[in-house]
Amino acid sequence: MSERSYLDEARNAALAFGDSLLGMAKPRLRLGVTGLSRSGKTVFTTALIQNLIEGAALPVLKAASEGRIARVRLVPQPDPDVPRFPYEAHRTSLSGPERRWPDSTRRISELRVEIDYERAAGWFKGPATLTLDIVDYPGEWLLDLALIGQDYKSWSRQAVGDARKAHRREAAAAWLADLPQRDPAGPPDEMAAEAASDLFKAYLARLRADPEAVAVTPPGRFLMPGDLEGSPALTFAPLDLGADTEAQAGTLAGLMAERFEAYKRVVVAPFFRDHFARLDRQIVLVDVLAALDAGAPALADLETALGQALAAFQVGRNSWLSSLFAPRIERVLFAATKADHVHHGSHDRLATVMSHLVARATSRAQGAGARVESMALAAVRATREVRIRQGREELPAIAGVPEAGESVDGEVFDGLSEAAIFPGELPERPEAVFDPAAQWQIRAPRFRPPLVTPDAGGRTRPPPQIRLDRALEFLIGDRLA
Repeated sequence: MSERSYLDEARNAALAFGDSLLGMAKPRLRLGVTGLSRSGKTVFTTALIQNLIEGAALPVLKAASEGRIARVRLVPQPDPDVPRFPYEAHRTSLSGPERRWPDSTRRISELRVEIDYERAAGWFKGPATLTLDIVDYPGEWLLDLALIGQDYKSWSRQAVGDARKAHRREAAAAWLADLPQRDPAGPPDEMAAEAASDLFKAYLARLRADPEAVAVTPPGRFLMPGDLEGSPALTFAPLDLGADTEAQAGTLAGLMAERFEAYKRVVVAPFFRDHFARLDRQIVLVDVLAALDAGAPALADLETALGQALAAFQVGRNSWLSSLFAPRIERVLFAATKADHVHHGSHDRLATVMSHLVARATSRAQGAGARVESMALAAVRATREVRIRQGREELPAIAGVPEAGESVDGEVFDGLSEAAIFPGELPERPEAVFDPAAQWQIRAPRFRPPLVTPDAGGRTRPPPQIRLDRALEFLIGDRLA
């Protein structure tokens, strides 16, 4: 282990020990919220906070259904160097006159909530307070953690191989066409490195722009550079390296390899050390329906990405000693979002597909003592269920207000009128989704947030949800027992 690695381990242990000491005085829980592109991270975090603070009906969350939660309140931001999650602005977006979905997560943010509750039983029965720190971060940063165990050569060969797959070839065409012009053994030309990096980043941007994109190729910070834009740590790209080609010093490949290592050192390692390694619980949100629309190759990409994500977690059951110096993530929830885009008869099938996608990775995590679950949910339910007649047949359908410009079967919606749509059905057997000859398309547009009508006193309640209470029970319910 390098001297830097020893220093990182020592710092991680010191941070964990400090967190544990604070937790002894007042119980604390750090919940990580992340997800792949357009999975609804911001909506989930906003809905979670709103439902807790406003005392919504959460029947599966035992502490709520048993009436043991006395008060939930926001308190000042715990980490001065981390942006505050803009809960109030996002809540206004969802429930205001315009009723629009909040902007996607582009950076890490955090919010602290204190929950006053009554312990149900045991030696410590009586009033207590749980401090819940919610850490919201982009899923691309999670996938970056897989780079820690890779060198430039292995990452480069994997990235080039992925780009040459049939379903990615079009998005990668310009970069792949340029690749043969970049001689790995050539001189470490700064302009060549910059040109190759720009083409690779354009390829990643085209992948992300695909409405059915659910997984991306790291480095994730290439598409959200922030203060590092234009820095050497973000100016590199894969090269077409043969099995016997090494990234020698003084070559273009050597320059790329140096910057790849700089990216891990400057970007990935600090995120892992300062934020990720301190999480107690984690939820990973996934737009499985978009992957189903994209077909079997996209689902295979998604399965790989989720496996890499779970491999990055330090999972397992915490002992007293590990909780002091090297805490582990004890519970991980994989949630297939947008369950409101299908009829409830397909919810179990959607959850089964989600479970199937993480089955192999889950077995390894459970072997370490962690609890891993999968479910289908909608943190904000934008539709209601209806039945429509098609010929002599009556079909289970969903109804909502599609966003302006959305279309189904040639009908373009104006963003004002409600529409009833038969979304289709999911397969009975989850393994069928990997059949390249099958198409499991869901005919559902992007719907506007639901209209929430104020009561007689002018107060609004949180919008309807699907299984948000079940997710909360799994993630924090045991700490409110």
